[in-house]
Amino acid sequence: MAYKFFKRLFDICVSLKLIILLLPVYLIIIIMIRLNRDGKAIFKQTRAGKNGKPFTFYKFRTMKPNVNPFGASPKSGDDPRLTKIGIFLRKTSLDELPQLFNVLKGNMSLVGPRPLYVEQIAEWNDEQKKRLLVKPGLTGLAQINGRGELTIEAKLAFDVEYVKKASFLFDLKIIFMTIGLVLGSANIYEKNYSRNEKTRGQKD
Repeated sequence: MAYKFFKRLFDICVSLKLIILLLPVYLIIIIMIRLNRDGKAIFKQTRAGKNGKPFTFYKFRTMKPNVNPFGASPKSGDDPRLTKIGIFLRKTSLDELPQLFNVLKGNMSLVGPRPLYVEQIAEWNDEQKKRLLVKPGLTGLAQINGRGELTIEAKLAFDVEYVKKASFLFDLKIIFMTIGLVLGSANIYEKNYSRNEKTRGQKD
């Protein structure tokens, strides 16, 4: 219970502070998207939260407004569905910044499994559904171990692993590793997880 209390307190304090500090960045990105006539700056979608409860998920728009929002996520900057600004936002992970509002609202956490579609839950087995025992996160074990390069099975395996190991110190470790990855230290996590773990499920 203490872990859940401090995790939520940490989420509120950090997300609120970051939203305030990054307000100029939010405004610049919104203006850039609107000036390029790429559609609404904030992309909204329904995702599965804790216990499978649906919630509205926020991101900065990175794909053209006339493409299928439920198609496979772009895995490279060459994807024709991406806007010019979208390529930059995805490369720098700045498209994820609006999720800080999800964290502040309480339907996401800073660390946890990646929020997936509600419709996907029916396809999971009992072990995979354990990922629903915690709130989805802005970053998590799957994100620092391959992100888009992993198969859905590998992502779910990392999510379940996180649920089993969850602790405040483990969350902090994932946060610092995420910062290292965003800043370009792509191999920062290789000291902590074996190559077999990192490539579980192999690439598509």
